[in-house]
Amino acid sequence: MPVLARFYGLVIKMYFQQSEHNPPHIHCVYGEYMGAIDIQTLQMLEGDLPPKALAMVQEWVEMHKAELLNMWNTQEFKQLPPLE
Repeated sequence: MPVLARFYGLVIKMYFQQSEHNPPHIHCVYGEYMGAIDIQTLQMLEGDLPPKALAMVQEWVEMHKAELLNMWNTQEFKQLPPLE
């Protein structure tokens, strides 16, 4: 699973797309916490990220939404800038 970004202890990853793996989303690991966040709605699909960590991930996803959707569709992964 490629790592797209790292910031404030958060590691953002994306699985390789599979037909049963929709909707488009990213995975975030934060210590022992994990979460899957929908790229289009910014909602947590599953997981247990603390509220502050989730808010930072949602802000980052909003900033990079177009690039993330392009990666989801093309499977051409690249590193993205961290949240500052």
